[in-house]
Order: sequence, then C-alpha cells, then structure tokens
Amino acid sequence: MSGKLTTHVLDTAQGCPAADLAIALWLIDAAANTRTRLKTTRTNADGRTDRPLLADDELQPGVYELVFSVGDYFARQCTDLPEPPFLNQVPIQFGIADADAHYHVPLLASPWSYSTYRGS
Repeated sequence: MSGKLTTHVLDTAQGCPAADLAIALWLIDAAANTRTRLKTTRTNADGRTDRPLLADDELQPGVYELVFSVGDYFARQCTDLPEPPFLNQVPIQFGIADADAHYHVPLLASPWSYSTYRGS
C-alpha cells in the first residue's frame, strides 16, 4: 500500500466547492527552524487537486503545512468584502506518522471562518 496526501476545499458561504483556490505545501523542520516549499497548486472545479499533493515515495513521515489562499479566492467571489480581508492565508500544520496511510486534509471556509479535520 502506498500513502498519499490529498485535500478538498469547500466554500461554506456559497455552499459549493472552492474552485481555482491556490494552495502551497510546505515541509517543516522544527529542529532547524526551516520551512521548505514542496509545491504549489490550485483546486479544480470540484475543490480538489487533480493529483495527490504527495504520493508513494514523496510521502515521508514529518511535519507539513498546507497554506490555503482563501483571501484571493473570496475576493474573486464577493465584491463587498473589507480590505484587508478578515482571513487571507489559512495555514494548517499537521504531522504524518505513517507513510503508507492516506492523509486527507479538507478545509471548509467562508470569508469569516474555517474548520478542518482528518478526513478519509
């Protein structure tokens, strides 16, 4: 079995997938106090990425961070939001312990709030 990391972003303000939302994936090295950007991508029409963010040998135990650009996304959706937006970059830092497991990190977001959980 090969592990993978996936995500799914839902726009809870409009009740739909968050299409064309930018996401950056970072590897966190707490001991060295460094962050390494592994990749950037955008969500598709279903609010998902076209491919797993990490899969097979790319997925290693460690601490990672997904940064979701919700401010830019909601600025394109809503014309009456304040500047600066209440939420702009939403970082979610999480650990991967088992490189053979599927880690799914969904984000439910509005211009005013967000939540996440370990999905399946």
